[in-house]
Amino acid sequence: MDDDTPQLSDSVAIVLAAGAGVRMGAGIPKALMPLAGRPLLSWSLLALAEAGIADVVLVAPPGEERPTAMALGEVMRDCTVVPGGANRGRSLAAGLAARPETAEIILVHDAARPLLSADLVRRAVAGLSDGDGAVVAAPATDTVKIADDDLQIVGTADRSRQWHAQTPQVFRGPAFRGAVDAAAADGFLDEATDCSAIVERAGGLVRIVPNTAPNLKVTTPADLALAEQLLGG
Repeated sequence: MDDDTPQLSDSVAIVLAAGAGVRMGAGIPKALMPLAGRPLLSWSLLALAEAGIADVVLVAPPGEERPTAMALGEVMRDCTVVPGGANRGRSLAAGLAARPETAEIILVHDAARPLLSADLVRRAVAGLSDGDGAVVAAPATDTVKIADDDLQIVGTADRSRQWHAQTPQVFRGPAFRGAVDAAAADGFLDEATDCSAIVERAGGLVRIVPNTAPNLKVTTPADLALAEQLLGG
């Protein structure tokens, strides 16, 4: 086996669960909402454990670290829980800071995507190959129109080249940390909605890991209901 082949045993997973879930209207953090008999975030942790990733940092809503840790129960007893930041980028930085700079492979996943499977985790890590990053993504099925401020269409994007980015996203530790540090220095970290964009911006090579299996992001009550149906099936 090539020494550069990514190994699950060398991977650290950062699970982002710091969102308040305002659109859910539940009064508790979205990651702690019940889903098919367990907290929403537990489904992602179960998939990571099944895939063989034992080193996990869970980024919780600030002030909710203790309730979050208690909600984990026996799903992942040794999971490190840290408080998140004011936005996704700052929460990511908090998760990175909880692990030594020697971490070789860093996987980032949104807890709001509870349909994560062990197979998808393995494919994401394997997709890193010789690049700096690998992003799970679904091929676009809708045509994207480009419009100006007056909603007049000014162009039509080539659907054959479009992909909808999801998580998990996997990165080489040194390249990822360097890209995050650079983004923090120039303010881009506060704007980034996607980890791979940070690495791309730094000139890193990022590849897509195609995914057609359900991997929805729970944002609204309707999403939660659909996720429950899919998990039940």
